[in-house]
Amino acid sequence: MVSVKLVLACLFSLTLSKPAARNLLLHESLEGVPAGFQLVGPASPDTTLKMRIALVQSDPAGLEAALYDVSTPSSANYGQHLSKSEIEKFVAPTAESVQAVNSWLAENDITATQLSPAGDWLGFEIPVSQAEDIFGTQFSVFAYQATGMETVRTLSYSIPAELQGHLDLVFPTINFPDPNANLPVFRHAVSKRDATPEANLTSDVVPSSCADFITPACLQALYGIPTTPATQSSNQLGVSGFIEQFANQADLQTFLSDFRTDISSSTTFSLETLDDGSNPQSGSDAGVEANLDVQYTIGLATDVPTTFISVGEDTQDGSLGGFLDIINFLLEQDSPPQVLTTSYGQNENTVSRSVANNLCNAYAQLGARGTSILFASGDGGVSGSQSASCQTFVPTFPSGCPFMTSVGATTGINPETAATLSSGGFSNYFGTPPYQASAVASYLQALGSTNSGEFNTSGRGYPDVSTQGENFIIVVDGEVEGVDGTSCASPTFASVVALLNDRLIAADRSPLGFLNPFLYSTGASAFTDITSGDNPGCNTNGFPAEAGWDPVTGLGTPNFAKLLTAVGL
Repeated sequence: MVSVKLVLACLFSLTLSKPAARNLLLHESLEGVPAGFQLVGPASPDTTLKMRIALVQSDPAGLEAALYDVSTPSSANYGQHLSKSEIEKFVAPTAESVQAVNSWLAENDITATQLSPAGDWLGFEIPVSQAEDIFGTQFSVFAYQATGMETVRTLSYSIPAELQGHLDLVFPTINFPDPNANLPVFRHAVSKRDATPEANLTSDVVPSSCADFITPACLQALYGIPTTPATQSSNQLGVSGFIEQFANQADLQTFLSDFRTDISSSTTFSLETLDDGSNPQSGSDAGVEANLDVQYTIGLATDVPTTFISVGEDTQDGSLGGFLDIINFLLEQDSPPQVLTTSYGQNENTVSRSVANNLCNAYAQLGARGTSILFASGDGGVSGSQSASCQTFVPTFPSGCPFMTSVGATTGINPETAATLSSGGFSNYFGTPPYQASAVASYLQALGSTNSGEFNTSGRGYPDVSTQGENFIIVVDGEVEGVDGTSCASPTFASVVALLNDRLIAADRSPLGFLNPFLYSTGASAFTDITSGDNPGCNTNGFPAEAGWDPVTGLGTPNFAKLLTAVGL
């Protein structure tokens, strides 16, 4: 341990001494090696680094104001979503910033590629030796102890004084990869006979079998989700795919023939790819997460055009793993999907504040364009994206971002209760947004001194809503299996939103877009409040579900008929 500390001390000495000598200023740093990682040694000077830099955006405050203006039901501009060009005016860096950064790149013989539509993200590749020189730091190899996975990072870096106010961040540098993907958990094999509901698909009585297994029929009965086919071809639902999780069409056909017998089993999805993504159809390639997300969006959002967006491994956003790439990919489109559901995430402390802010602002851009962005809140209760040991509560990301909608999980019927796995809590990076200030204040008052010191009482609270998240029946490689996770809940709620959008578009109305200002105002009464259960972790019982909003189940579970009324239909 002494040798490791000495090496770390040398790293800090190097990163702090070089800037002074070369008029570099310390820009970002970590206090130490992130939990779970261990310093291996210096990185090879010849190792190629895929660097990403973000330029300071021209008007992020204006973007936020515009987002709320078109997303708040009481606003005169509610539903008047912005165009691609209108969004880019808020985001594009100033001419001065572009000139300053381009001059610096040219001085260092670096040719950069534009990575985002507005030009606020640039990318280039350079060897470690050059990166150490221009950023006044030392890159090292770090290993994740549980798996041996190695990554090249630094604990701090600097930028030229003349780039202050122009260059926002350099990535990945201090951002370490999160090895814990937010994936559903396999429970057990299930027979088709046991999983088949005891009531027909049009019944509003929840089949008793739903206490053991969740199918589309269960969710339709629980939440009043209609089986009536959607009619609007312009209404699109996007499903994110990452880490080589592939959606299998044969498994979808089997799922529909077994659990949505009222629609054609040939119903399928479209495919879009980026970062060398693909979607092979061999049974052995079928992914639990991808199959879950596709089977429950297509199985619930009847006839809503659904696209599986497969993000490959050749990511352009470093250890963000394609999270920024997919948003930039959609921002480049003239007509991005009106709903995007993602069942992946990570712990908030695995990304720097600057990276979190930039990605969150990307969600604001897409939200202002009219897209509802939904994420699973995570499966570790208050211990993060997955269950883990912790001293204080671990927020997840991007659920802590105020410009997207986080979906938690419930379990059981008559009544539903909070699922213990449902990640929820308060962000350490983002403050409580205005749309939920009253709801959060009421919860904190009811909570009192419970868990005092374990979380940020002034943070953005999540999840926002919830649906069932345990015992979901899916088909993988031809076999019926059961899975758990908020990964089940996000596509379920996405389907509800997509069906609402279908009705709105048919009525010549705008889609819902960024949901939260609506959810916490006129939409709040359209949810069934969940008042029992908790989300334990960090050697505590976590947060208790309470009347009103809570950081386990959010505002509760949806009632489709009441939501139709809330949106004015």
